[in-house]
Amino acid sequence: MPDPVLTLDAVSKEFGGLTAVDHVSLALSAGERVAVIGPNGAGKTTLFRMIAGEMRPSRGTISLFGRDVTRLSERKRALRGVARTFQVSNLFPSLTVEYNVRLAAQVGSWTSRRFWRRLDANDRFAVETRAVLEHVGLGDRAAHTVETLSHGEQRQLEIAIALMSRPRLILLDEPAAGLSVAERQVLRGLLKDLSTEVTYLLIEHDMSLALELADRVLCLDNGTPLACGTPDEIRADAAVQAVYLGRRDEVADG
Repeated sequence: MPDPVLTLDAVSKEFGGLTAVDHVSLALSAGERVAVIGPNGAGKTTLFRMIAGEMRPSRGTISLFGRDVTRLSERKRALRGVARTFQVSNLFPSLTVEYNVRLAAQVGSWTSRRFWRRLDANDRFAVETRAVLEHVGLGDRAAHTVETLSHGEQRQLEIAIALMSRPRLILLDEPAAGLSVAERQVLRGLLKDLSTEVTYLLIEHDMSLALELADRVLCLDNGTPLACGTPDEIRADAAVQAVYLGRRDEVADG
């Protein structure tokens, strides 16, 4: 059997006397889609920050593709195939959609230091940029500045930027936050259509979206794993309902 894409082994994070994440263990297989749910303050974003390398766990180990990366930097994990989107958009608003994606394509390449070189509209970065923008539904917005995009389109752009690094694992931190119903439908289709070569871990408060997209769901409560299973198992879990999802009939309708 191939090594899991991501393995968390009893990962914990403490801030002084506060335990934000407490002994979380999880393994993601190639192509798997896993959602992390839980109420505000459950430790979801702290867990993502440790997986990305933004912060180190207090205890436990994190492995990517069978190799321990617990002490590796965020940049080195990115070079190993990890990409991430954020709760708050982190884009260049005055630059065009195409240029935002092209910059991501050039990061880490030798051309990233050639600041004054004239851009070639037909080089491999341009070709890849146009292809990924078409893939996320922004092909006709390439020449527009980011500040003219709707919030939903900016979320699509963030996913395009993440895809430009050809990641093997994407961490999606509340991609549907602030989206309208129509925009959520676009996002749902985009995430469903992602290649199975890409594994993703998703934090999402929209339960209908999380349960529809995920193969498995991990529920955290006060940093502690409460349940992990298929969407149907999570819907039926009484402890999850009590802590996060509400009454049983609400879960069934979600």
